[in-house]
Amino acid sequence: MPSPYFFLFELIIYIQFALCLSHALKHGTQNLLKLGFGILFGVMLELATIRQLNAYEYGQFFIMVLDVPLCIGVAWSCIIYSAMEFSDATNLPYFPRPLLDGLLGLNIDLALDAVAIRFGFWDWGQGLEFQYFGVPYVNFWAWFWVVFSFSLGYRLLARSSGWAGKWLSAPLAFLAGLTGVLGTNAFIAFVVPDEIRNILIAVTLAAALVIVFLLRPKFYQKPVAPLAFWVPFLTHAYVLIAGVISGVILDPTFLLVMGLVMLAVSLALHWKTVKPIAISN
Repeated sequence: MPSPYFFLFELIIYIQFALCLSHALKHGTQNLLKLGFGILFGVMLELATIRQLNAYEYGQFFIMVLDVPLCIGVAWSCIIYSAMEFSDATNLPYFPRPLLDGLLGLNIDLALDAVAIRFGFWDWGQGLEFQYFGVPYVNFWAWFWVVFSFSLGYRLLARSSGWAGKWLSAPLAFLAGLTGVLGTNAFIAFVVPDEIRNILIAVTLAAALVIVFLLRPKFYQKPVAPLAFWVPFLTHAYVLIAGVISGVILDPTFLLVMGLVMLAVSLALHWKTVKPIAISN
C-alpha cells in the first residue's frame, strides 16, 4: 500500500486540478478542452516516454493508468494550464510565451524531482548520486519541452475566431505536444553525442531564459487567476514540508536550499495573485 506521502502528493494534485477546473468552467469550452486534453497529453507522454527511453519507472500510486499514475497526467495539465494563464497576462509577444511557460515548469521540477525520487514516487535507476542528486540532466530538457510543445501547439489556433480556435486548439496542442516531446527525446537520447549532451541541455535552457529576459516582460498586464499562484505554491510547499518531516530533503541539504530558492522565485513571480484557496476565479 502506498505510503502517506504518496496519498498526500496525489491529494495536492487533485486540489490543483479542482482550482483549474473551476476556472475553466467559468471561462468557456476552449479552456475546458485545454485542461482535458492536457490530462490526456500528460498520461500519453508518460506512457510513450517510458517505452521510448526505458529510463525510469513509477512507484505504485492509488490510481494508475497501466504503469503511469493518473495524478501525473493531471499534474502536467495543471502546470501547463497555470503557466499559460500567467504568461498570457504578460506583454510578451504571443509566440515567445511558450518559452516562459517552459521555464515556469522548470521552476517546479528543480525543487521536486530529486526529492520525489527519495520518496520513491519514481525511480531513474541511477542511484541518488547520479548527476543532479539522482536525476539525469536530460530530465530538465524534457520538462522544458513538454510544457513548451503543448503551449506552442495550443497557441497556433487559439486566437482564431470561430470553431477552429474553439474546438481544434486543444487537440492540436495534444498532437504537437506529443510530437515535440517524443522528437526532442529521440534527438537528445539517440542523436546528440554523449560528450556534448549536457552542454547542449545547459545552452538550450540558458538560451530560453536569456531570450525571455531580453524581451523584458512586464507581468500582470491583465488580471491573473489565483491558480497561477496556488498550483506551483502547493507543490513547493509539499516538497519542503514533507521533505523536512521525512528528512529526505536534508540529504544533501542542497535540496533544501534549492527548494527554498525555487519557492522564492515562484513567490516573486506570483505574489500578486495570492488569495485564500477557493474554488473560484
